[in-house]
Amino acid sequence: MSSYKELLAQREQLDKQIKEAVQREKADGIAKAKLIIEEYDLIASDLFSRKNGSRGSGAKVAPKYRNPTTGETWTGRGKAPKWIEGKNRSNFSI
Repeated sequence: MSSYKELLAQREQLDKQIKEAVQREKADGIAKAKLIIEEYDLIASDLFSRKNGSRGSGAKVAPKYRNPTTGETWTGRGKAPKWIEGKNRSNFSI
């Protein structure tokens, strides 16, 4: 049976080996990615383009409903405004 200090020493050695393996494999992965990027003449937007509906897109949503009295609009997303709450929404469609 190993002592506590021996186990700690083994863990430190394993942690060191893990760090080295991660660095080595990361470098290999980066090298492979660079080769593919150069081979296909890729740019960042080819790899990391944002699609509709993704986080941070900031795209505006067209309003679906309008308050005939005030002209206020609502997209139909989120909490319904007071002027449309509990009413037939088809009456307010744009």
